[in-house]
Amino acid sequence: MEASNLALQQLKISGVHQQRIRKYSLLPGKRDASFGNMTPTLFYPDKKSRRVNKSSDIASLSCHASTNKENAVKLNNNLSIMKRKCTENTYGSTEVCSFSESIQNISSNTVHEKVGVLLLNLGGPETLDDVQPFLFNLFADPDIIRLPRLFRFLQKPLAKLISTFRAPKSKEAYASIGGGSPLRKITDEQAQALKNALEDKGLHANVFVAMRYWHPFTEEAIHQIKRDDITKLVILPLYPQFSISTSGSSIRVLNSIFREDGYFTRVAISVIESWYQREGYIRSMADLIEKELSKFSKPEEVMIFFSAHGVPLSYVEDAGDPYRDQMEDCISLIMDELKSRRVMNNHTLAYQSRVGPVQWLKPYTDEVIVELGQKGVQSLLTVPISFVSEHIETLEEIDMEYKHLALESGIKNWGRVPALGCTSSFISDLADAVIEAIPSATAISAERSHINLAEKDPLNYILSLFLGSFLAFFLLLSPRAFSLFKNNLL
Repeated sequence: MEASNLALQQLKISGVHQQRIRKYSLLPGKRDASFGNMTPTLFYPDKKSRRVNKSSDIASLSCHASTNKENAVKLNNNLSIMKRKCTENTYGSTEVCSFSESIQNISSNTVHEKVGVLLLNLGGPETLDDVQPFLFNLFADPDIIRLPRLFRFLQKPLAKLISTFRAPKSKEAYASIGGGSPLRKITDEQAQALKNALEDKGLHANVFVAMRYWHPFTEEAIHQIKRDDITKLVILPLYPQFSISTSGSSIRVLNSIFREDGYFTRVAISVIESWYQREGYIRSMADLIEKELSKFSKPEEVMIFFSAHGVPLSYVEDAGDPYRDQMEDCISLIMDELKSRRVMNNHTLAYQSRVGPVQWLKPYTDEVIVELGQKGVQSLLTVPISFVSEHIETLEEIDMEYKHLALESGIKNWGRVPALGCTSSFISDLADAVIEAIPSATAISAERSHINLAEKDPLNYILSLFLGSFLAFFLLLSPRAFSLFKNNLL
């Protein structure tokens, strides 16, 4: 991770691949003259800064490593009692440091603080009746369906239309895995496991869960945080790699809440933007892959097939989403770890779960499976690299659809690496990440966001809703228009 400069010395936290902890501060966005939108800039540690185009209603949340002298002194005071033992990073020449004393040294500095950890995840329908409203919430998110500003009044009507016509097929998928998503149950278990791991390391913290598109919603978690009078908060997305459509969407909602709620002006907040490069995560993934490989009769002949959740190509090329770069880097790190264990299998990466007519990140999982079968690959081990919990994309899309496609394409031996879930080494590393993030927590600005009055105007809202509903009604009544819409968007 990149930490604050301490005088002229940089403190580097233990980890084979240094985790980047960045504090999120509220900075004024840059005005895009062509669209009149506020354009925040996200600063990534390994790449040049990229502009992320977002609308004016998205608060400009910039992540950066603090170099402020006052913060550096504060961090130095918090950590000065810790002995640092520098060791050579076995993955390269980067010097890293490990703390030889107990994490209770940090706990003693937070004895008067009430520490909270907020886990961010997607959410999922718990019953079949939840499927359509869950899909509506998903497609109503402007970070999922990115409409031009001129057509944003169509966001909710289109979400209603798409969710209505996708619901029957989605219900079939959820019915095939037991009638609902297990994501909430698994995430709650991960939250409890993380709380226990933090306790074992000497830090008492309350752990909350905020789902983006279903219960418990972000607003519900915020209510619990305020009820428990949390004064220091670490935000931890359960997505190893950052994307504006996953972590970014949840952070956008949080930023909006924080800037409008005076309670959070006295809460020190730290955001762990991504953690795919952490030692514990990399080793935990390698452990699972190695274990599943051993189940094949000829492990050395197995193709390791990383299947990542896709995003539209425009997110990466136009909006500067670092997701693809981080995904490729993540897989490289995992394969390096496997090679260090003398696991020399071939591997490949593809992207799943694409929707609609737009181009998504390639290559596509289904197409690659067919190609591998045509090339004579006999054994395939699929690794769901984007996911740390089992849900519809692993249990139905991979285990059923892609397995059937693989066997149909001539691949004889199929295996799948389970999601990390509550794997002890993984949870322990997340706990370390939280502990390492605490010293960099800082209070957000008291400045409130500028609300777009046009969007809050009741008359404007009614007109927008009417026009959007009219279009949706027209598509429903016109067979030709609906057919065209369905073929291109659904």
